[in-house]
Order: sequence, then structure tokens, then C-alpha cells
Amino acid sequence: MPKGWLIVNSFIHSSKFDGIYSMLKASADSRGIDLRVVKSGSLPHSVNALRNAVKDVNFALFWDKDVILAKQLEAAGLRLFNSASAVEKCDNKALTATVLEAAGVPVPETYCSPLTFEGVGYNDTAFLDSAAERLGFPMVVKENFGSFGAQVYLAESREALESIVERLGSKGFVMQKFVESSRGRDLRVNVVGGKAVATAVRYSVSGDFRSNVTAGGRILPYCPDERQEAAAVAAAEALDLDFAGVDVLFGPSGEPLICEVNSNPHFKSTLEATGRDISRDIIAHVLKCLRRR
Repeated sequence: MPKGWLIVNSFIHSSKFDGIYSMLKASADSRGIDLRVVKSGSLPHSVNALRNAVKDVNFALFWDKDVILAKQLEAAGLRLFNSASAVEKCDNKALTATVLEAAGVPVPETYCSPLTFEGVGYNDTAFLDSAAERLGFPMVVKENFGSFGAQVYLAESREALESIVERLGSKGFVMQKFVESSRGRDLRVNVVGGKAVATAVRYSVSGDFRSNVTAGGRILPYCPDERQEAAAVAAAEALDLDFAGVDVLFGPSGEPLICEVNSNPHFKSTLEATGRDISRDIIAHVLKCLRRR
């Protein structure tokens, strides 16, 4: 019987997260996998100490964003789904955009903030002018680290952009061209093992420019076209993901544009909309990969 860990963050306590963990555990049980939930804080954050801890473990589903721990686990010899590198590239929105642009995956035009430091901040905002000239207004501003549509803002003017950046302090962020044709509406394409396995359309009912279900949006099943599926799969492949939740915007001419990519997607709302339990696809993919070794 294969033995695996489902590594979760020690400090997040939410029924939304617990539901995902239960689904993954149930799917693993159904396939004869001994999958144990392990909290990140219970593990020694040391490569040498982890070598002994993981010697009888075949794999881990890494459902956290602690990239250092992920790298330590890999250095200790444990196979992770998703890998430390993939999690790192997805968790940082500037890095995500950089990788996707370099791979030729369609994304909204993006400017990344230059590096500053805590206690210094953005005391020279001239760089905002070139971004504003290229992107125009309104403009989407996203903190590099954030989830569920939080830490995402819409700047309607140069003054509003300046105000947002001032509030961010020293946090890194990206600025993206606002896709008016997709206002309050996007697709969540779930990709597993290089295939799109379930897709839903999300839309705002409050007039918000974001469509996140957690922020009050609604979700319905959706049949993507070939371009939408291909763009989502290409994004997951560029980021080296075993599985992902890919957010796809509707471009001005109907073309797909990748908004964000999630390395540990919450798929409960997708299940409710489509009837597809993504946890089963993830476990099947893990088994397939383990058999190749």
C-alpha cells in the first residue's frame, strides 16, 4: 500500500480547507493509498532531520505555500505533488506572469514592480508613469502574494494607483491591463496531468470586477472551447504543475488570457457546479506517476 502525506498549513483553520482535505483523503482511501494529513509545523524544518522522517513515505501532496519546507522535503528525497518549484512560481504573481510570458502563454499585458525594501517603500513612483502609459486606466493591481481575490485592486486613475501603491508599503506587486470584456467573469479550468478535466464559469452578481466565489461570485458548469483548454493546459505545463486551477479571462475578441494559476486549487465549488470531484483525478495522476518510478 503506497503511503503518502497531505501536507497542510498549521495556522489556517477553515471548513473550506478542511473540506478539500477530506475529499483528497477519501479519494486516496478509495484507491488503497494510506494518506495521512500532516501539519507543516509538526515537521522538522531541516533537511537532515527530514531524511529520517520521510524514509517510509512514497509521496506528498503539498497543499501549502511554504516553499522552503517544500524544498527541504525534496532535498530529503520525497516526491512532491506539486513540486517546490511549481508552488514557488504560482505563489508569486510576478513570477507567474514572467514564466508565462516567456513561454508564450497569453496573459494580460503586465508590469512588475521594482524591488524595494521594508522601511524604504516606493519613495520614487516615476515607474508608475510608464506602466500607466502602456496599460491605461482602469488598471488591475495585484499584490504578489494573495488568494481568493483578496489583495487585488482596480485603479481608476493615476491618483488612485499612487494611493494603492502607498498603502502597499514595501510589498511587491504587478500591474495588469484591465480586460473589460471579462469584467466580473472568468473561467476556472482544472488541469490534472496535462488535461483539462473540469471547467466552470464564475461571475460576479454584485458588480465587482472580480469573480471569485469566496468574494460572493456565482459558479456554473461550462464547456470550454479548444483555445481555452489549450491555454489552460499550456499555463500548467509552463509552470511544471501536476495539477492546477487555471483562471482564464475572456479577451476582447473572445481569445483566452490567463489571469492566475493556482498550485493548490480549491475545487469544492467546481464539484458543486460540475459534479466532477477533482480529488479523484489528482489521486489517479499520483498513482500513475508512482508506477513510472
